[in-house]
Amino acid sequence: MPVLVLLRHGQSQWNLENRFTGWVDVDLTAEGEAQARKGGELIKAAGIDLDEAFTSVQTRAIRTCNLALDAAGQSFVPVTKDWRLNERHYGGLTGLNKAETAQKHGEEQVTIWRRSYDIPPPELAPGGEYDFAKDRRYAGKDLPSTESLKTTLVRVLPYWEAAIAPKLAAGETILVAAHGNSLRAIVKHLFDVPDADIVHVEIPTGNPLVIDLDGGLRPTGARYLDESRAQPLPAAR
Repeated sequence: MPVLVLLRHGQSQWNLENRFTGWVDVDLTAEGEAQARKGGELIKAAGIDLDEAFTSVQTRAIRTCNLALDAAGQSFVPVTKDWRLNERHYGGLTGLNKAETAQKHGEEQVTIWRRSYDIPPPELAPGGEYDFAKDRRYAGKDLPSTESLKTTLVRVLPYWEAAIAPKLAAGETILVAAHGNSLRAIVKHLFDVPDADIVHVEIPTGNPLVIDLDGGLRPTGARYLDESRAQPLPAAR
């Protein structure tokens, strides 16, 4: 039966600085590197043999993927990168300090922007420092100017169905090393999590989430490999 391993990237420099990161290409901290390696060690200890890996085009996820594979003794596993696995686009909040933004706009408003399912932050104005249209990774792409978790799912799901699901349907064991919100989008899809409940689903950094699937790619069970840092999981269907 197919197995899916979801791994959220380790701590980034802007995580440390408490800034809205989104699509900004920030690298891992030393702690983030250690978290990624620990994730790979847990995969190895669990005896999980991966067939392929998928990640975003953002450095923190790519390096997490590579460090985890190396620590698992599986650096040879093919890795595919795609922008549709990127973190959620934080629009006009990109680059801002979260605490200062809460002081300016109020905790309630910032919580709505951060945690609601379908209310995005203000749009990112074109031509500024974080205008991702200038980045050649996205040349020719129809890019968002902001995203909610709902629109992140709209972006992630076609890639999931076209590239990842067929591999799982063939019985492969797949690693997806990506971001908190792109992984939450996958979890919402797999477990049919209601809109009101997905806001409470949090995936910890560097702790592999192993999801067992049946032939129809329906979850039959899920577990974090580091139980001491586990978060509540949706019930398998």
